Amino acid sequence: MLVLGIETSCDETALSLVEDGQKVLAVQVASSLKQHQRYGGVVPEIASRAHVELFTYECEALLLAAGVDPSAIDRIAVTQGPGLPGSLMVGVTAAKALALAWEKPIVGVNHLQAHLYAALMEGPSGSLEVPMIGLVISGGHTALVRMRGLREIRLMGQTRDDAVGEAFDKAAKLLGLSFPGGPEIERRAAGGNPKAFQFTIPKIKSGSPYDFSFSGIKTAVLHKVRAHDLELSPEFTADLSASFQASVVEELVMKSVAACRAHRVGRLIVGGGVIANGFLRERLRSVCADLRIQVAIPSLGLCTDNGAMVAGLGFHLNPTDPGELTVVPDLRVELN
Repeated sequence: MLVLGIETSCDETALSLVEDGQKVLAVQVASSLKQHQRYGGVVPEIASRAHVELFTYECEALLLAAGVDPSAIDRIAVTQGPGLPGSLMVGVTAAKALALAWEKPIVGVNHLQAHLYAALMEGPSGSLEVPMIGLVISGGHTALVRMRGLREIRLMGQTRDDAVGEAFDKAAKLLGLSFPGGPEIERRAAGGNPKAFQFTIPKIKSGSPYDFSFSGIKTAVLHKVRAHDLELSPEFTADLSASFQASVVEELVMKSVAACRAHRVGRLIVGGGVIANGFLRERLRSVCADLRIQVAIPSLGLCTDNGAMVAGLGFHLNPTDPGELTVVPDLRVELN
């Protein structure tokens, strides 16, 4: 089955053609990121306008690159949430129009579940039903879930304040680095000492032991910067970046493996843009290897927002009535 995946939850206009949920035939991604950088974050109105301007070209380019006629497409999968309302609306409206024009069934996809599926679509298909712990980490979301296949996903914990990607962006801004902050922090951290500064992640005293909180470490970075009276030197920036990154990564890794051990689950999957961070990828692999936990991490092209993960997950879901498909900006990751 050939599925067209459409992803427009934020600033990427991303489309892909995927066969049988795993074989990626073609990918198109256009981003309005440069238009947002001067503002230090994504501006919803700019993002939605860019989707409108880019979508038709990206769709035509995708079909041309794959050498596929619309008649060969079996269904259309589109992200319906969570995400920016205007951006989601562009993708869902375009998907409905194509479904009507091409007479194809349509599937609404949960963006967070698609990120988790991205870690699975490059492995053997028979492994989908194995019990797993899933960690989804991106600019807007941080959550731990317990999964049995793709139809039972239960929330274990989530961020109480900032998402991890948001924390990276804010720390980078305090250090005078450009947006998005994650790649900038990682680049500076490569030349720094991760033990130069001590950061403590606050312990969650109520609620789930698998909840996260990153606002405190962001404030700690602010205090370190203010205490450094001189101009921020490359050495200071590198050391602070390395220390911040190491503390955040340790929190993510330790809570993830703790969830695996507490629930006697031997498999961890990780999805979302933050898992593109090389330090985090290596730390996860090292700790999981020591504890004999299988860890599945997407290739870099499947970490950030992309149409392939949407098409891949859409293969496994049931089509919906186009009239009932709506945008859900605050769609949650749970699925029972």
